[in-house]
Amino acid sequence: MAIVKMKHLRLLALRADREELLKKLQHLGCVEISEPEPEEDDPAWTALVRPESGALGTARDCQAKALEALEVLKKYAPEKGKGLSARPRITEGELFDDAAYDRAAETAQTICAAEREIGALKAEAGKLRAQQAALAPWLELDVPLDTPSTAEVTALFGTLPAAVELTGLEGELGELCALTPAGKDRDFQYVFFLCHKSASEEALAALQARGFSRTTFRGLTGTAAENDQRLSEAIRDNERKAEQAKALAAGFAGSRQDLRLCADRAGLEERRESAKGRLLDTSETFLLTGWFPAGDEEALKDLLAGYACAWESADPKPEEYPSVPVRLKNNKLTEPLNMVTEMYSLPAYDGVDPNPLMFPFFVLFYGIMLADMGYGLLMIAASLFVHFKLRPRGTMKHLFGLMGLCGVSTFVVGALTGGFFGDFIPQLLKLINPESTFALPALFTPLDDTLAILVGAMCLGFVQIITGMAISFVNKLKAGEVMDAIWEEVTWWVVFAGAALAILGITPIVLILGGVMILAGAAWGAREKPSFGKVLGTVGGIFGSLYNHITGYFGDILSYSRLMALMLAGSVIAQVFNTLGAIPGNIILFLIISFAGNALNFALNLLGCYVHDLRLQCLEYFGKFYKDGGRPFQPLDVNPKYYDVVK
Repeated sequence: MAIVKMKHLRLLALRADREELLKKLQHLGCVEISEPEPEEDDPAWTALVRPESGALGTARDCQAKALEALEVLKKYAPEKGKGLSARPRITEGELFDDAAYDRAAETAQTICAAEREIGALKAEAGKLRAQQAALAPWLELDVPLDTPSTAEVTALFGTLPAAVELTGLEGELGELCALTPAGKDRDFQYVFFLCHKSASEEALAALQARGFSRTTFRGLTGTAAENDQRLSEAIRDNERKAEQAKALAAGFAGSRQDLRLCADRAGLEERRESAKGRLLDTSETFLLTGWFPAGDEEALKDLLAGYACAWESADPKPEEYPSVPVRLKNNKLTEPLNMVTEMYSLPAYDGVDPNPLMFPFFVLFYGIMLADMGYGLLMIAASLFVHFKLRPRGTMKHLFGLMGLCGVSTFVVGALTGGFFGDFIPQLLKLINPESTFALPALFTPLDDTLAILVGAMCLGFVQIITGMAISFVNKLKAGEVMDAIWEEVTWWVVFAGAALAILGITPIVLILGGVMILAGAAWGAREKPSFGKVLGTVGGIFGSLYNHITGYFGDILSYSRLMALMLAGSVIAQVFNTLGAIPGNIILFLIISFAGNALNFALNLLGCYVHDLRLQCLEYFGKFYKDGGRPFQPLDVNPKYYDVVK
């Protein structure tokens, strides 16, 4: 239960062994490859070059196509009956099977090509339907759309506003002109204009005065009906080709697992090639720098013994601590708290692992806020189901692990307060038998012992704050900051103890001693200032320390009243829904209303309690001792998305 000790690695090996060595390091999974720090005073440094990165683009393209192919299959051949299931387990031999990888990559290419063809056909079908829609008003006109004007006759297709009366317009145009209607919609009427050249100029002027607009049909021959029929045939042919392409893609539904395997393999190739991009090459060798856990040094030594290489490992220097990656090592109880720690910020490499220090408080506080046996059982059941059924990894594993631990705490505190979905059981028994007076045994209840719960919550908060100060005290002693530890932590412990003794009427001497230590601490803080500055520094230090610490500690302790507030709110809401369900006097209605209300209450408090618990840890607790700023350790390893690899 600590921050894993890291070592810095420098490796010089033959370029001929580079690919094989990187694969072996990935299999080992304990080395994070980092950018080497340039040694500008070394003239040989400028001769080093980066490895070629062509394989990186190939791996990324292969992964993208495999993932795209899976999305295409999800669209045209949905996976049925999968439900909630764990990732399949495979061996590294199956994962790195080159023949299977190449076949799956080819399948992905075929599926993606089919999807591109479907997209192109869909775009073409849109154009065809748009052309068909443009021809719809002309279908009744039995005149070829490519009818040209001649030396003697002017022939035009066009539109007129829907309000224009064609009968009166034809009389105005004269006997040498003919206006044949084709179709009409809400805004326009479509016409074919035919006129002798001698009268065309005047007739066109009259038409334009009525809003005539010419229409052209480029590339179309024959009547509108003939073109509409050709377009319909083209659309049917387009749809047939699209269905064939969809069927082709859907026919690879049985290759879904192979595609997932391909995506995972390509992802690992991409990670390895990305890591290779951080190496530096000479004509015959390459340089690798990185970090690895000190506990894996023997395994790394055994691996490198099989290669002609030179390497060294070294403990990081204090000035390197900000760049050292952080890995937390915890047991099964405290490991789920990684989710909380990572959400806030990993500790600095020279800091302290907060998980075991936070574990008892986080789990206990969550149980106090939710405090219901029924809710606790639901959390435990959900945690066990996900753990054994889905075998989650990473954040999801930590989330449901933490849910299970908090569920146990919720159940225990719920047993102390007598809550099982609020007062569900007493209400149900009273519906069955109005004379029933059954009540679950309880040590205390949120409604009857609110003040006691509030005092207890603040006392627990005070304990956590004192614990944080104790951790800070130990850290300062380890860092050699003895006087700072005395004036900052010990002084206020004496003040707290003195205040307690004075309130109890035992003795004020300890409180007076605490006041003297506050004065001494302020004087210590002003020791480096000139004489006048010492006076001002001492006076300001006294008032500043008193104000900041008194208001700070009071505010921090008062913040723990949320433990009581959420316990009370959750209990009251559950009882309100149970009471509402019991009003009709019908058991079925009671069960429906109670279950719905408790489900809502549970969902809201499940998240609300986590947020408030997280706030107490990150602000009130971590602020006393936590040094954050660490970056996660990200080794080159075999950690695919869709499969669990059995080495």
